[in-house]
Amino acid sequence: MYVPKPFQEDDPDRLMEAIRAHPFALLVSAGPEGPETTHLPVLPAEGQPLRLLTHMARANPQWRAIDADPRVRVVFAGPHGYVSPRWYATAAQVPTWNYVAVHALGRARLVHDPAELETMVADLAAAFEGGGPDAWTLARLPDSVKQALLANIVGVEVAVERLVGSWKLNQNKRPADRAGVIEALAASPRAEDAALRAAMQAVPVD
Repeated sequence: MYVPKPFQEDDPDRLMEAIRAHPFALLVSAGPEGPETTHLPVLPAEGQPLRLLTHMARANPQWRAIDADPRVRVVFAGPHGYVSPRWYATAAQVPTWNYVAVHALGRARLVHDPAELETMVADLAAAFEGGGPDAWTLARLPDSVKQALLANIVGVEVAVERLVGSWKLNQNKRPADRAGVIEALAASPRAEDAALRAAMQAVPVD
């Protein structure tokens, strides 16, 4: 990913915060006819070094491509939105798009073992269901249904070798220009614009 210097984000805590806040990611790998991609919910595993956990349908051919070449990229997209030149205090500006993104590069290990797959699915469900008394768990399924489910998926564990973060939030603009963008986003009814404004306000600017 090309990241101009003003937009580089290297802080591990900020990168992990973005990954956890935006877990629906794009898994990219090499295939025999070009890149293979799948949109998947992704969960960081506990402990270090960093590992990312997910699973896909066994009918999805991407896992076979990963088996042949385990190098993968997992793309997390944070808040993003259009920025109009009208919002800047300085004249002669052009439109742009502000965004937050994290790319995790590493090597994938495929998981076929039913017991390990069951743990992965349970952990993913628990992360998004929460721990309330009505939370869904695999225990709610008949064993035959659970085993059929596990037989039809393939787990993917990515050992992350490098994180690349791009926080393109007008850091290269004058303070008055950034203030104008933040003010315009505050007036927008779009929830995504509210999240983008919060990201702009949180990022440090030299």
